[in-house]
Formats: sequence, C-alpha cells, structure tokens
Amino acid sequence: MTTPLHLASQLAVNVLDARSLLAAFGVLGVGVVMFAETGLLVGFFLPGDSLLFTAGLLCTGTADRTVQLSLGPLLVAAAFGALAGAQCGYVLGRRAGGALLARSSSKRLHEGAQRAEELLERYGHAKAVVLARFVPVVRTVLNPMAGALGVPARTFTVWQVIGGLVWSVGLTLAGYALGSAIPNVDRYLLPLVAVIVVVSLIPLLSEVLRSRRAALTARTPGERG
Repeated sequence: MTTPLHLASQLAVNVLDARSLLAAFGVLGVGVVMFAETGLLVGFFLPGDSLLFTAGLLCTGTADRTVQLSLGPLLVAAAFGALAGAQCGYVLGRRAGGALLARSSSKRLHEGAQRAEELLERYGHAKAVVLARFVPVVRTVLNPMAGALGVPARTFTVWQVIGGLVWSVGLTLAGYALGSAIPNVDRYLLPLVAVIVVVSLIPLLSEVLRSRRAALTARTPGERG
C-alpha cells in the first residue's frame, strides 16, 4: 500500500533538474518540456539542453539503471515537442503581438526578447531561427517574436523544423553516444551538461565574431583610426 509520505515523494519533482523530470515523467515529460520551453513563455526557465542530453544518456545500459528510456520513442517525443512548441509560439506571437510579453515582469525574459529581436535583425530570419535553438531563453521568446514581427510563416516553419531537429535529435544522440562509449558516464553528468551548454553557444558566438570582423573590414581607414 502506498503511504501518503511515499506518494508525496513521488510527486515532489524538481523541474529544474533533468534527472528528476525524467524519473517522474519519462519520455512523455521530454515532449512536454520541449513544447513548453519552445512554445510557451512560461517555460523559459526549463532545462532543455541538459534534459535532452541526459535523456539520451539514460537510454544506454551504462547509465543509471533506476531510469531507463527507449531511444526511438525519446527521439520522436523530443522532436515533436520542439517542433510543435515552436510553431505554437509563432502562432501565439502573430495573434497576440507583444501583449503576452508585456504582461511578464521577468527581467530575464525581457532580456531574452531583446536578444531575439537583435538576432532577427542582424542575421536574417532563417539564420536567426536556427541559431536561437541553441541559446537558452532566446529559443523561448524568438518564436513568438518572429510571429509578432511578421516573419513569413513559410520561412519560419522551414527553418524552425531544420533547427529544431538539429537541436533536439542532435543533443539526444550526443548523450546516447557518450553514454554508450563510457561506462558509468552519469557520474560526471553535471560537468558534462555544463560542457554541452557551452558547446551549444558556439554557433551563436561564431556568428557574432564573424559579424564583428565583417563590420571592422567594412569600415574606412579614417573610421578605424
């Protein structure tokens, strides 16, 4: 018989901890988190990168055996949640404009919205939609911002699908590959997740550096002086 204390411990889920989410909800939880983080502004704090990587790692027999996931259903749930969430965010942004963002008092969320708008202006629609997938918070707010700013639906859909698949499937398979290659790799999960987050920022950082070099090259000798 399940005691109230045992039931309470099962229900006590740390939504900021990938392993806690996976232990409580499994593959279904991955799909829901992907949808919330990429489609709903309230999901900006969710651990998308670390959740995908950890879930992939837990599909292997070398990881923590208390949580076992199947790779096939996981990939489907991750991809579906990421793609459906982004499309939902775009539709909400197109219909509600900036009203949803204006209601939020979160400083972090507003900073993410500003960065998302800068990405769209600096890199164009296609590249910004793909790059945003790899930047926490920005991947939450760029989708509604794209809708509010009038990014063409076809352009957004094509590139959010490409970026969403690379991000969700890529990180999941990275976790699976590492977990398959290294025994007891889950002991080093925290530093690995930190590395994954840093690596996920490389595409954006490289674009920023390339843009700055191009701007310096385009300046006249007088301006450089």
